[in-house]
Amino acid sequence: MAQRSVVHKADLQIADLDRAHYADYALTIARHPSETEERMMIRLLAFAMHARARLEFGRGLSTDGEPDLWCRDLTGAIELWVDVGLPEQRLVRKASSRAAEIVVLAYGNARAQAWWSAQRGALERIANLTVYNVDASSGEAWSALVERSMRLNVTIEDAQVRISSQAASVCVEPTVLKRAR
Repeated sequence: MAQRSVVHKADLQIADLDRAHYADYALTIARHPSETEERMMIRLLAFAMHARARLEFGRGLSTDGEPDLWCRDLTGAIELWVDVGLPEQRLVRKASSRAAEIVVLAYGNARAQAWWSAQRGALERIANLTVYNVDASSGEAWSALVERSMRLNVTIEDAQVRISSQAASVCVEPTVLKRAR
């Protein structure tokens, strides 16, 4: 019998001082059986960094051609496409033609650096793409915050993201590898 996704609930209180966005979100996150807790928390980080109305989790790992997060306008056009991990350049190129803005949050230190070195030339030509690198040690620390039901406060200021629960607090500063033009 196939393993089922693990469902997590997260109440996020976001104070994004960089974008002047302050809101609370009640999220349901299905963690795919092959997904690590670290990756799930990086998806939460991506949500917090780009929080807005109509931003939702995609099916990501379980469905080819769908992002980890996306935001569609009222006509169904894709405003924002967010991938977490190390996507193939052909998939990023395809997404760039479907969405107004593409964001990739790479993580995994040496693997992410090797991926960026190999993909950089092709990805730098994509005008609507922003690429971040999230330090793996930060991701591992975020994994310590994982619970089936989480209440998290997220503060974003000067490109630093601080996430805290009653038990712990973690600060991460995603490095911009490429910014959309």
